[in-house]
Amino acid sequence: MSVSVETWRRKGYSLAAMRDLARRGLPRPVFDFADGGAEDEGTLRRNARAFEDIALVPRPLNGAAERDLSIELFGRRLSMPVLIGPTGLSGLFWPGGEIVAARAATAAGTAYCLSHASVCTIEELAAAGAAPRWMQIFIYRDRGLTREFVERAQAAGYDGLVLTIDNQLLGNRERDIRNGFTIPPRFGALDLAAMAGKLPWLMRMRRELPRVTFANYVRPGEASDIGAIAARMGAMLDPGMSWRDVEWLRDLWKGPFLLKGVLHPGEAAEAARSGVDGLIVSNHGGRQLDGALATIEALPRIVAAVNGAIPVLLDGGVRRGADVVKALALGAAACLVARPQLWGLAVAGEPGVAHVLDILRREIDRVMGLMGAARIGDIGPDQLFRQSKGSRDIALG
Repeated sequence: MSVSVETWRRKGYSLAAMRDLARRGLPRPVFDFADGGAEDEGTLRRNARAFEDIALVPRPLNGAAERDLSIELFGRRLSMPVLIGPTGLSGLFWPGGEIVAARAATAAGTAYCLSHASVCTIEELAAAGAAPRWMQIFIYRDRGLTREFVERAQAAGYDGLVLTIDNQLLGNRERDIRNGFTIPPRFGALDLAAMAGKLPWLMRMRRELPRVTFANYVRPGEASDIGAIAARMGAMLDPGMSWRDVEWLRDLWKGPFLLKGVLHPGEAAEAARSGVDGLIVSNHGGRQLDGALATIEALPRIVAAVNGAIPVLLDGGVRRGADVVKALALGAAACLVARPQLWGLAVAGEPGVAHVLDILRREIDRVMGLMGAARIGDIGPDQLFRQSKGSRDIALG
């Protein structure tokens, strides 16, 4: 790590502090692109606040002088129950954003999921040696394009395929609309004059911005301009996707296959019956359906619906190691983080992402020690307590 990152560690910088550093260092439209949600952003706020309604009940006399944070997921041993989830256009936050973030994940001993909307190609990330690596895909009106993404990921040696199912229509992200956000960002003279504090971002990105594009969608003979590709992408998504598509992909992909965006227990049970290997409980970070329930609220019913048949992961609202522990206690196999790794990326590139993962690792370790849990398997629902909406408290165990 660089000297600055070591300084953050000595000062006890949290994920919230990294967010503040990113907010101060990025142009507002770029920061809001990562930070914002759909419409009134109620689901975005609820994701984080729902964790606060769940209290931990420690059992320190269990003794946990040493803690093992490692987990096994789809036959791979990960150093901790935290993975990096897919985030589009990470290259807007740091040059080569996806590749440097994936390197940080690999160095930390955990997995990285590449977004379909990455600045680098599927093949470029694979060539960087990141492992384990997963690939995010969508169902397109042109099933041939979906097949192409799957076959490219298979040929490039990806370890898992993640079908995102909650993005079939684009969410109404009003912050981006109010900011006049464009991809790549365009700034007038007045914008630049107001951005004196953003000069480090402008300097490191000055050569990158003209080349930023959705690299996986560039076709020979077609415009590679990101605006032209973005205009096509919205029309590519198929709102009519169905379980037939899930079964088709299950047959096509040879390896772990996960659905991301599951909130309903009935859908979770059907996924398990359809041969899906894992679920990611997610509401797209509050960027799609505003008014949806928080992921930690949905988690217990999803876990109950699959009844141990397949692993369930959680994505959304994780801001502390204690949040990860709460999710594990409710049956999650691991958690994904998306916005937090973008904050680290925006502040310091690869060392920044490494620091975000280090924050979570140290916090999980400390919480486990205070809870009396020596291993991930020691964490259970009997160590949780939640305030009910009525006049009495209810235990979760």
